[in-house]
Amino acid sequence: MGKILAYSGLMQGKEVTWMPAYGPEQRGGTANVTVILSDEKISSPILNSYDTAIILNQQSLDKFEKSVKPGGTLIYDPYGITTEPTRKDINIHKINAMDACIEMNAAKSFNMILLGGFLKIRPIVELENVLKGLKKTLPERHHHLIPMNEAALKKGMEIIK
Repeated sequence: MGKILAYSGLMQGKEVTWMPAYGPEQRGGTANVTVILSDEKISSPILNSYDTAIILNQQSLDKFEKSVKPGGTLIYDPYGITTEPTRKDINIHKINAMDACIEMNAAKSFNMILLGGFLKIRPIVELENVLKGLKKTLPERHHHLIPMNEAALKKGMEIIK
């Protein structure tokens, strides 16, 4: 999702940084990625606080909820959360992305549902540029999946609360 968001920003002419932390954490734990999109030069890809965090499990919520700037946005899927976010100084949005991808019979669309929900709340890139980003990041043999991903993006826009 982070890589696609970064490519989408590039397609829209934004300044972009993309810093993934997908080491052994991706097999369990708090794998994360930081994406910065800006109309101005980015001085550093390293952040101590975030405008938005998209949270998918309790470990990540425990680690990153406090790092969202006051007035910022936290989006979470409740599937992996046992204790919901509690801050009152940020905007909190729930998106049942896991349920939606099961309903759509498209398990691999989970990240696109989340991205769609994010873009509904924070429309920092246009849908057409996300689709261009998908085309750029997906190998050509998977381009037939772009319509499913577009449907997932739209689903996420519909269901975020």
